[in-house]
Amino acid sequence: MKSSSFLLPLLSLLSLLCPSLGTKPIFLRRFPSQAHGSLRPSADGHVSSSRGWETKYYTQTLDHFNYHPISYVTFQQKYLINAEHWGGAAASAPIFVYTGNEGPIEIFAKNTGLMFDIAPKYYGTSIPFGSGAEENATTAGYLSTSLVLADFATLIVDLKRNLTAQKSPVVVFGGSYGGMLAAWFRLKYPEVAIGALASSAPILQIDPNFNPFVFTSIITNNFKSTSENCYRVIKNSWDEIDRAVASNTGKEKMEKSLKLCTGGAESAKDWIDGALTLVSMTDYPTPSNFLQPLPAYPVKQMCNAIDNPTTGNDTFAKLYGAMNIYYNYTGAAGECFNTSVSATERIDSDAWSWQTCTEIFLPTGANNNESMFQPSTGTNLEWMTELCYYYYYVKPRFFWLTTEFGASSIKTALKKFGSNIIFYNGLKDPWSGGGVLKSISKTLVAIVAPKGAHHVDLRASTRDDPKWLQDLRTSEVQIIKKWIRQYYRDNSISSSI
Repeated sequence: MKSSSFLLPLLSLLSLLCPSLGTKPIFLRRFPSQAHGSLRPSADGHVSSSRGWETKYYTQTLDHFNYHPISYVTFQQKYLINAEHWGGAAASAPIFVYTGNEGPIEIFAKNTGLMFDIAPKYYGTSIPFGSGAEENATTAGYLSTSLVLADFATLIVDLKRNLTAQKSPVVVFGGSYGGMLAAWFRLKYPEVAIGALASSAPILQIDPNFNPFVFTSIITNNFKSTSENCYRVIKNSWDEIDRAVASNTGKEKMEKSLKLCTGGAESAKDWIDGALTLVSMTDYPTPSNFLQPLPAYPVKQMCNAIDNPTTGNDTFAKLYGAMNIYYNYTGAAGECFNTSVSATERIDSDAWSWQTCTEIFLPTGANNNESMFQPSTGTNLEWMTELCYYYYYVKPRFFWLTTEFGASSIKTALKKFGSNIIFYNGLKDPWSGGGVLKSISKTLVAIVAPKGAHHVDLRASTRDDPKWLQDLRTSEVQIIKKWIRQYYRDNSISSSI
């Protein structure tokens, strides 16, 4: 998520849960298929397979909540299914469903280890009305949280029926935006899913009154606790950039030190801001290749570059070293940078912009005290309304999701009627400020990792994972086992779990 509006996901407990459950689960990932120009006719059946995953299509209803003629239009919703390790319908083996993210499927597939990933409607190339539909209010109007959750429910129910697996329990998993969807799905459709793992889900931050400075304060603390000098250099760099841009000589010097080949100095601040934000989110203890190829602990690596004594007092040379960690860690980008390339170019911003302009508003900003970012006053709701109307001719419904799912009051509501949700948050993750950080009840459990980053628990496990991460995942597995065992007891189903 760029620092104002954009959630990043990261996947997959499959490699963790597969060997841990006596009755092996089936894994399902769903995402809408590409449609060129219009909704496609039915195309049921096998299309392709990769690493145990079969690609299939489900004929999905466009709108589950209205009865206008267009609501009955269908489109082909693609999903990936891996039954290789499933215990089977006869054993009522559990079914694990990942509840989607907000970018092209290929990004997430590379980070799962064992599987592909999914995207809800209008993300990547999976757009019901074809390319560009997410930019048109008439067609994008079918992209809403309620419809995405309803799509999940209808597909899962139909899948179980087709597999003759009506007795198999379903557990949903999600990270970031997907984590929000997982938590809300469990609340909305408890008869479909027996539990949910909501990883790095800022469900409290959907409240427009949420403190917008929490996000950047966490990023600031990540850098400051790593190196005081690193923090100071970044904090003071914004004014230096402004002064350099205002002067032809300073501008040339800055572009030379930062080795900017295209894009120029004018767009450098957004380019730097994006890298600092996303490195903080993905400050994983092992190398990763999610938004960009990154080393283990990239925040530390950035600060090492900034603290490098060979750069002397040249702030821009220090920033060049830091930007190399995010934009060019492998060296494939060459020696010069294009500042017009967004740090989040691999995420589908059009559909997310639509959701930001309609219902998912997540306040972020920076104050002028200790923040290492330039000061702001947060996002003004009137300004946001005008901007969204200018682009989409729609006005945000800032308080709709707080009405539907709750925000500041959701903990009280959850305690009264919620159950079987794990809320994971890593305190290095700037989105953890909007997450549930304390357990609400015995079955609404918060797992907090002081050294954890954005849904690190859902990344495929490696032999280099630190013990705290291994223990965290073990805790999640044990909780999910309890849910499944209880389901089997309630339904008089024998199991080896």
